[in-house]
Amino acid sequence: MDLEGYARRGIRRNDRALKEKLAERILEIKSISRKHAEEIANAVIVEANATMDPKGDILQPITSGVTMGEFGVGSRGIGDFYTHEKIAQVIGKTSAVVDSSHLDDSGVVHAGGQYIVVTIDGMHSRLSDFPFLAGFHVARAALRDVYVMGARPIALLSDIHVADDGDVAKIFDHIAGITTVSELTGIPLVTGSTLRIGGDMVIGERMTGGVGAVGIAESLTARIQAKPGDVIIMTEGAGGGTVSTTALYYGMHDIVDETINLKFIDACEALFRAGLIGKIHAMTDVTNGGVRGDAKEIARTARVKLVFEEEKLRALVNEKVLTMLDKLEIDYLGVSLDALLIIALPEYADEILQCVREKGVAIDIVGKVEEGAGAELIINGESCDFTPRFRESAYTPIKKLVGEKTPKNFDEMREAVDKAAAQAVKKKERIIKRLKRE
Repeated sequence: MDLEGYARRGIRRNDRALKEKLAERILEIKSISRKHAEEIANAVIVEANATMDPKGDILQPITSGVTMGEFGVGSRGIGDFYTHEKIAQVIGKTSAVVDSSHLDDSGVVHAGGQYIVVTIDGMHSRLSDFPFLAGFHVARAALRDVYVMGARPIALLSDIHVADDGDVAKIFDHIAGITTVSELTGIPLVTGSTLRIGGDMVIGERMTGGVGAVGIAESLTARIQAKPGDVIIMTEGAGGGTVSTTALYYGMHDIVDETINLKFIDACEALFRAGLIGKIHAMTDVTNGGVRGDAKEIARTARVKLVFEEEKLRALVNEKVLTMLDKLEIDYLGVSLDALLIIALPEYADEILQCVREKGVAIDIVGKVEEGAGAELIINGESCDFTPRFRESAYTPIKKLVGEKTPKNFDEMREAVDKAAAQAVKKKERIIKRLKRE
């Protein structure tokens, strides 16, 4: 629980019983005396009051009036993709080889005659109570994002935040999950940060964090390199954090075991050892909003059209995972499958297929790249729309309640977000100009 946020809302509505209410909220979580709870509540209110009306350009926050949940940020759909485009706008033009404007899995800079590939992945927000699982999947995700840029990972780093009442052992359990992947792949976890969420102002047991990875490449397989005439190849996928979350919160816990594997990494390592990376135009992992989301991002970045065969895609989804998703009426094309998507010239397809299959990983051609824009799904010979929804497929009970439909006021919210991004750019420019004068 965010004590500071609760206090601010109370102050704004001039709630005269704020201290007593806040003390009650604190006592719901902490086993302390009422007197101590009231003392904490009073201190929180004092601190919240001190920052209610910040002065100066730097302290004055930019607001849009649109919340993260309303706009679908983090939900791997239209709102989330749009927000990432705005993030790239705020960052602006950089000297990087690949930056946020490319909507790729990692960023790339050129140094010492090599490409340095850097990425960061946040742990799945619903795996807070399952630290090992969260660590395993986020470490694997970070490595995937480096591999798909055509790079060999060389190091991992982590960032762990646990709320004030969380057990210290969560840290160790989480790191054990990360280093399971680390030790099996030989890629060391070299540094990290461990903090409390919000310091004394956030109570409860919630955990969050992320894992970053660094890699080195001689050539890149960025999305922008997809070309008309290429074939689209995909490996088998059993999902990761998203599928695990579905299984956990629908009481199908045995399905979680299906996600514990390193097949994606095995496939990438096989391609490296066989010298086939240089024959691949682009790679990505099927995560952000599933195949639907990745198809949109690739098509937009490379300015091409992607055409997929639904029957081929379905055949590559882990059987137990697919059965669960179908039973729960969750669109498997709109969730993270953690499969490897490869885009290459057709003359190299057989070599790629054979190489990966020899590692015991299922793989097949699932589509093609054409002139045009957007993405298309072929079902029983008929062309179907393949655009992502406002949010990724609703894969937990609460997500089904929130829904996947685009809000009626989305255009209004988008205008507010546009304005906020533009204000952030101007603020950055003002501060840079000021510092250059000093």
